[in-house]
Order: sequence, then structure tokens, then C-alpha cells
Amino acid sequence: MCENPAKSKKLYLTGGNVKEDTLLRHGEISVSESEKRANGSLNLREYYTVYLIETKATDPEFQNKLSKLSAVWRRYTEFEQLRDYLEDAYPYIVVPPLPEKRVLFSWQKVSTDTFDPDFVDRRRAGLETFLLRIASHPVLSYDKHFIEFLQSEDGWREMFKSNGYLQIAENKFKALSVSVRLKNTDPRFESIKTYGSTLHTSIYNLLKARSRVAEKQYTVYKLHANYGRVFSEWSAIEKEMGDALQKTGHYLDSLSSSIDSLLEDEELLVDQFKEYLFFASSLQNVCKHQELLQLKLESAEDNIASKNTEKVKAQQGKMGIMSRLFGTIDTDEVRELKVNLLDQQIHDGEAVVTDTKTELTDFCTKALSDIDRFQTQKCIDLKETLAAYAFLQLKTARKGLQTWTQIRDCLQNIP
Repeated sequence: MCENPAKSKKLYLTGGNVKEDTLLRHGEISVSESEKRANGSLNLREYYTVYLIETKATDPEFQNKLSKLSAVWRRYTEFEQLRDYLEDAYPYIVVPPLPEKRVLFSWQKVSTDTFDPDFVDRRRAGLETFLLRIASHPVLSYDKHFIEFLQSEDGWREMFKSNGYLQIAENKFKALSVSVRLKNTDPRFESIKTYGSTLHTSIYNLLKARSRVAEKQYTVYKLHANYGRVFSEWSAIEKEMGDALQKTGHYLDSLSSSIDSLLEDEELLVDQFKEYLFFASSLQNVCKHQELLQLKLESAEDNIASKNTEKVKAQQGKMGIMSRLFGTIDTDEVRELKVNLLDQQIHDGEAVVTDTKTELTDFCTKALSDIDRFQTQKCIDLKETLAAYAFLQLKTARKGLQTWTQIRDCLQNIP
């Protein structure tokens, strides 16, 4: 079997700077088991799955931040709430994605039932990966609400509700969905945005092709059981060839059944590709936030330009449309008041522009740094995943070669 990716800490410590101080360097985190629960009356019972998060401080000096040992149960929706909060609190970070909520790129052997034990266990591993990703990030890992999520079962829920993070996250994603048209785009983020879209398309097509291949491969292997049955039946009427034919049927049955475990191993690697399919969306969300800040800056600059135009007209004594319609003329005192008010509005607007420029510059610096970190980790992870996939195909081919070699030797020994 392939090693479960969520169990390999190397995966989370090799990306970026290995000297980074993160929570994972001081403790251990695992999602060790799952449990199906129910609420409501017998007639209206609703079932859901909870996952056990276990944390343990391995650094004695760090036990003031992380309990020596704690265990909390969380639903998938709570993991979603945690991620929404992190995306809102750290918009410049490529926040790790959650595992799929429902089965994607399924084929006949993969159950689409979200309560299926295999799916639940793969989701459990994916949730562990999600937590380890956060715990290995130099900024996210020390967020106080993340640490509370790991250790305070009831307190974290109340904190999340009382601080209104649900509404904040909802409003933010509505804003991100709005089409933004900018006068001046940042070529760095335009390039990253295009890359994120291309990365998503590439992995999507890879997963789609793999599901088709798995479907065909599974069918072909299972058809070999027909060979097995034919040879077994044939052996019953042959004296000299009977043993060889029966062994051949046995080998072909073994080949047919071997595809189950091989494709199960493949599913673990597919989950790693899916993670980067979702990572691509996280990358684009960072770019969208940069666009919103740029739009905020351009709107503030447009506001100043508009106020300056109004000021010039006021100073020149040009009458507004209401004055022309009703024959009223502003006095010098009224014009002076208007100019002074506009001066104050221009001054306030310039302060907004300055603050927004600072916010945008700070965001871009942090975002580009975190995107570099993401790209480094991505190359390491996908290199390992692609190599493991190739190794698994070699393993499958060797298994087939071994079986057919045994069949050849068996048939050659017929008297």
C-alpha cells in the first residue's frame, strides 16, 4: 500500500524555509478517527460525521500555548468555518484547501456515498493534511483561533459565533465574486491569476483522464476472470494438461482481483492531485483580493478628481443646474463655504488614498512572498506525487508481468 500522505511530516517541513518556526515544530497533530452520529427525533433523524483531532506538545517549553495532550471532535462544517476565517483574516496567504466535500471524478468502483467508510477515511486523511498544512505555516500556525480550534471543543464554536466571522466571510466572498474592471492592473498578479487558472485546468484534465483510464483498466482486469473460469472448466476434461490449465486459471483470477488494491493505492495519490486542484482556487482568491484593493485605490483617486473639479467650478462661480433653473445665485459667503467643504473632503480623500496605497503595497509584498513559498512547496509535493504515481504504474506492470511469466512457465511444463 502507498504511504498515507497525511502521515508524512516531511511533506510539510520541506517546503520553503526549513528553519521556519511553526507550530508543527513543537507539537504533533492528527485526525485519528471518525464517528457517525445522529441528532433529531427518530422520525427526523439527521446523520453526520465527526472527526477526532488529537494534539500533543512535544516541546516542554511550548506547553503554555499547546496542551500536552488534547482531543476534540469536529464536524466537516467546522473545518469549513475555520478555513473561511483564515481566508478573511489572512487574505494575502494561499490558504490550504479542504478535501472534497463530495466525490469528484468518480468511476464505478468509487462510492459517491459520503458515509461510505472508504470515503470517510480518505476525508479524515485529507482533513489531517489540511491541519498539518496550517500548522506548518509560519503565520497561520500561530493564529490563536486556530490553536483554540485544535483544543477547545465548545469554546471555539462560541468564539466563532460571537465574533461574527460567518457573516464577515459571507460578505467577503460576495465581494470576491463581483467582476472587477480596473484601469491599472498589476502585471505580477495578472500573471499569477492566469497561472492559477491554467494550473486548475491542467490538474482538472489530468484527473478527468485518470478517471477514464481507471474505468477502462478496472474493466479489462476484471474481464480476466472470464479467462480464469474458462481455463478452470477446460482443465476438468484434460488429463495431461489439466493441472497446468487449472493453475493458469488460478493465476488469471489472481490478476483480476489484484486491480482492487492497486486502484485503492492510486486513490490516495489522486487525493493529492485534488488538493492542488483546490489550491489553484486559493491562489486566485489572493489575486482577487489584490484587485479589490486596487479598485478601492482607484475609486478613492476618482473621488479626489471629482472633488477637485467641483472645487474649480465653485471658485469660478459657475452656477449649478438648480441655480440656472430657479434663477438663484450663490453669494460669496456660500461659495466660500462650498470651497472650504470641498477642501476638507479633498484632504480626507487624500488621506484615504495614502492609507489605501500603503495597504495595497503591504498586501502585495506579503502576498508575493507567500506565493513564492507556495510555489516552492507545490514543486516538491507534485514532484513526489507524480513520481509515486509512476512507481505505482510500474508496480502494476511488474505484477502483470510476473503473473504472465508464471502462466508461461506453467504452460511450457505441460508434458
